[in-house]
Amino acid sequence: MPGFNRVGVLCADEFDAESGKKIASDGGRRSNGAVEVFGAVLTLLSAAFILLTFPLTAWMCAKVVQEYESVVIFRLGRVVKGRAKGPGLLWFIPWLDVIRKVDLRTVSFNVRPQEILTADGVPLMVDAIVFYRVVDPLLWVMQVQNGYQATVKLAQTTLRATLGANTLMDVLTHRPGIAKRMEEVLYRVSRLWGVRVEQVELKDLTLPVRLQRCMAAEAEAARTARAKMIVAEGEVKASCALMEAASGLSSVAFHLRYLQSMSSVPSGTSVVVCCLPIELLDVFISQQD
Repeated sequence: MPGFNRVGVLCADEFDAESGKKIASDGGRRSNGAVEVFGAVLTLLSAAFILLTFPLTAWMCAKVVQEYESVVIFRLGRVVKGRAKGPGLLWFIPWLDVIRKVDLRTVSFNVRPQEILTADGVPLMVDAIVFYRVVDPLLWVMQVQNGYQATVKLAQTTLRATLGANTLMDVLTHRPGIAKRMEEVLYRVSRLWGVRVEQVELKDLTLPVRLQRCMAAEAEAARTARAKMIVAEGEVKASCALMEAASGLSSVAFHLRYLQSMSSVPSGTSVVVCCLPIELLDVFISQQD
């Protein structure tokens, strides 16, 4: 019979292959059920005690939640069923409940300057500002330990990854589009925490001093070349206009225009005017033809 008892005990219990410990054959449902029943009885006794001593315990069991706040209540370590409570007057059991307040207002934080290497190998210092707010307090409390710090770290890594995939020219010319892509990436990840990222803005872009000088020299050279092209185009148009005007004048009119131009030259010691017969010009023009 002693051997039968040992066999019966071994059949009633099971062994956990990983931990090597015995566990009940019902998977622990009995213990969980007993704990739930004990918690329900303790809650009922606490409620009865509060009702019996209502004038004295009213101030202990009442809490005011602001309009921009919401609270998550843990009773005996478990979240009270339903959505987060608040705002307004809230009743709870102080010796059984733990209250976690969540601020629902928009929060902004600065992403500290990050040294980023762009896709074309240019070092760049970039910082940004992120705006977010909590939309699901229950997920904000249950899914992440420190939501603010996790959001800041996520924004830093997303900033580095997003800007590192673009060239310097894309970063300088498409800043709103890059900020929009960052906002989408942050929203896809942080929505699992009950957070909605509202806006992301690139605050400042800092280039190395040597690169700034090179870009300034390049821009100056481009502007100088463009100015020379404009002057050359103006001279070509002016010469074409003069040629067209001269072709429509007779020899007498051309001679009068020549004398008028000579009279318009300002007189002075530094200006020497020599008058030549118009026939010499005709001879010169004939030789050129």
